[in-house]
Amino acid sequence: MVKLFEHPLSPFAQKVKIALYEKNVPFEAATPDILGGGDAGFAAANPRLEVPALVDGDFSVFDSTIILEYIEDKWPKPAMLPSTPAERARVRMLEELCDTYYEAINWGIAEIRVFSRATGGLADQMLARAGEQIAGMNARLERELETRKFFNGEQFGWGDLSVYPYVAGATGNGFPPAAGSALAQWLARVSERDSVKKCVAAVMEVLPTFQNLKPIIDSGMFVREYRDHRLEWMMRSGGQQIVLDGMTKKNIRFSVEFS
Repeated sequence: MVKLFEHPLSPFAQKVKIALYEKNVPFEAATPDILGGGDAGFAAANPRLEVPALVDGDFSVFDSTIILEYIEDKWPKPAMLPSTPAERARVRMLEELCDTYYEAINWGIAEIRVFSRATGGLADQMLARAGEQIAGMNARLERELETRKFFNGEQFGWGDLSVYPYVAGATGNGFPPAAGSALAQWLARVSERDSVKKCVAAVMEVLPTFQNLKPIIDSGMFVREYRDHRLEWMMRSGGQQIVLDGMTKKNIRFSVEFS
């Protein structure tokens, strides 16, 4: 059976799980024990030590986009990608925007609200900035959706599973799409799918454990990753000192260095 190293709160893992559920591919979900000192199987599957990582027999794949490509190649029915090259490129670009821009905003909100990286006026300022950025991204998605039923067109697919985790995450953070908008209607429609409901159920199961984690961060037991778009978000949104403090306390990390 396919094994997926994941965490229910990871949007990257969520989009992979939705694809597997939509294609009726049986899989075993496993959350790596990062706090317990690591997981050898997980490290072997993904040298970056990031979820998700998929293990199919003796073959391992990491990076959510590459995993989605692998799933589409190996289990082509039902197809998650549209039929034409232009439409395929369009939904892949949506995925790229969400993975490298939208994700960082939701992640940054968690850094403030869950891990208390910022408090007081700085926290208020950064959260307000996040709200503005989400509104801008949702407006962009609204234009991309246009009159389509789904981002893929008439059928649910790659574009939808790529956008859903981020719009849903922002909504959970108190920044939903505008009431009555096409994006809000799309979110309600997608939320009724069994694949999405299974992901939501997993989120609700672990969410209570994702509270009051500041002491764990302060102790250095749990080190959050600050690379690429996440670091950019912090630096552009007022969190420069947060980065410097995290480097001093060694409770943030960047990409794994290979040897």
